[in-house]
Amino acid sequence: MPHIDLPAGHPGILGPMAFRPETAGPLNELAEVLLRGPSPLSPGERELIAAYVSRLNRCTFCHRSHAAFAAHQLDGGAELVDAVTCDPDTAPIGEKLRALLRIAAKVVPAGRNVTGDDIAAARAAGATDVEIHDTVLIAAAFCMYNRYVDGLDTWVPDDQEAYELAARRTVERGYRAMPTPAELLDG
Repeated sequence: MPHIDLPAGHPGILGPMAFRPETAGPLNELAEVLLRGPSPLSPGERELIAAYVSRLNRCTFCHRSHAAFAAHQLDGGAELVDAVTCDPDTAPIGEKLRALLRIAAKVVPAGRNVTGDDIAAARAAGATDVEIHDTVLIAAAFCMYNRYVDGLDTWVPDDQEAYELAARRTVERGYRAMPTPAELLDG
């Protein structure tokens, strides 16, 4: 049961966004730019960073949502996403993405945990300053999104199909197009 009276039928972050649409616009715009805007990292890689950070933060709704979004955009699908979010050190990914995920993990408890050595390792693996920047900002933003969702104790669907449906919509329409209540309930 959410801590405040959120609109019924809106899972996860969609409940608070429906409750305060004036804050939803900027939050969705930030997600759109971070996860779908121009970047040397693919949208799937950026969704993977968001899913990994959300898993580290133990935010079930955001982890399952962004894992589904990443799976729809990456070769290897859900199997790859699961491997990465469980243990990026053993997952079948390149060293650059692995180094960026290490940076993202350090942002979770505190941004100051990222060291010069972490940045040097990412650069040695081929990461650019833009990729490092985007990784840190995605990680920081998802710490905020995760705390928003969990701090209000929002409703979290158990059915994986709800996340798959959201992934198809988000990949197709982006973050600026919030689903209607009918779309949420009827699929």
